Amino acid sequence: MTLAKRVSKHFDDSAEIKLQSKKVLAQPIADAAQAMVNCLMHDGKILACGNGGSAADAQHFAAELINRFEVERPGLPAIALTTDSSVLTSIANDYDYKQIFSKQVRALGMEGDVLLAISTSGSSPNVVEAIEAAHERGMVVVAFTGRDGGQMGAMLQEGDFHLRVPTERTARIQEVHLLMLHCLCDVIDHVLLGGE
Repeated sequence: MTLAKRVSKHFDDSAEIKLQSKKVLAQPIADAAQAMVNCLMHDGKILACGNGGSAADAQHFAAELINRFEVERPGLPAIALTTDSSVLTSIANDYDYKQIFSKQVRALGMEGDVLLAISTSGSSPNVVEAIEAAHERGMVVVAFTGRDGGQMGAMLQEGDFHLRVPTERTARIQEVHLLMLHCLCDVIDHVLLGGE
């Protein structure tokens, strides 16, 4: 296989899993976006967390809301729980790395807020603990997972949203997660700005 064919296969595989995901995730993504709109319209905020590439996705999402996505609008309240190195390292040092997000959720989250919890495996211990903290605070959880949904899929409650990418490959899951984030941003803007 030439290198160009190898690269082409990545494009083909990515397109295929995105089309498969569209069939099962379009309505749940729309429903999750509506829940986020409801939160924002009632003076709530969205907290986002994840590790590695999922941390980058959490930060990407918060940036799109606070600044803007594709159209001009006022900033929307969102916080990536992955960005404050002093908070992260103090919690990890004084307590446990598993608590780096949950302690922030307990400090910042309020009833009616939304937690966007991202984990390709669905079983990242610190994201699982963040979901537990969000439930304690009366928050809605939007969980992005892949594979079989892991622990996160099993712990979600009524009113939460499980957006599981139906594949095993981490790279493909992450690629669909990014598309899902952009879909959320688009629907949020569309609804808030009175689109048709």
